[in-house]
Amino acid sequence: MFEVPIIVNEVLNDYIDLMNEHLPNVLEGVYIHGSIALNAYVNGSSDIDFITVTNRRLVDGDAKILTEIHKTVAEKHKNIDMDGVYILWGDLGKVTKEEPIFLVYNGGELNFEAYISPITWWIVKKNGINVVGPDRTSLSIDINTSEITKYVIENMNSYWASRIQRMENSIDELINFPSDVINQEIEWTVLGLLRQYFTLKEHDITSKLGAGEYALQHVPAEWHKIIKEAINIRIDVKENLFTTNQERIDATLAFSTYIINYCNNHLIMKKVDA
Repeated sequence: MFEVPIIVNEVLNDYIDLMNEHLPNVLEGVYIHGSIALNAYVNGSSDIDFITVTNRRLVDGDAKILTEIHKTVAEKHKNIDMDGVYILWGDLGKVTKEEPIFLVYNGGELNFEAYISPITWWIVKKNGINVVGPDRTSLSIDINTSEITKYVIENMNSYWASRIQRMENSIDELINFPSDVINQEIEWTVLGLLRQYFTLKEHDITSKLGAGEYALQHVPAEWHKIIKEAINIRIDVKENLFTTNQERIDATLAFSTYIINYCNNHLIMKKVDA
């Protein structure tokens, strides 16, 4: 078992102390998933992905208190973002509800939503770290490979396909963005799609970095340069693999089209035929 990074523990300790101070006798469980649980946390880049279990359904008044809690944590621990959801024990493993009842913290805001990704539950079940509450192995989470592959197929052909199309349609605007914004687009797109690729091939979940390293062993060499570029951005390594931003964007879009087509024509069809 790997150790949770010290800075992550510091953030979580402050968060839990504030929860117990301002919402006493409500907190029953805190579980970490995402890159931390996958042993791929990158300081300054990775979020702290959490599931918090409470003993009652949180309401609007609680959301106001939680907003202040998260604001206090964010002000103390700059450049470290938390991203998570507030649930009851009975919500474990549930993907959707009929109405928005999951209080979700993302991008510095709290909102009520009705959906939790099956990817979240898969990681919690297999790799989740219990900060508060019983060990993940004792949790009742019913999730299987068919659910995560179905989610990935739908996500790739909706969110990702539409996103790539928008990037292609606005390429003249994109090329004039600051380099750091272009970096974010390259990392998010290339490594995000490679996570889809990994899941469809291996029927499992990996981190962005894990997906990038896996792809260097399985994707044709012609795409290795843009994959290495995305990995370097993720871990903040400076290496001049491309001459211009135009080349980087063109490579990102070409690779994205390739990997979506490959998954649809080989991995998904293979699953259907089987």
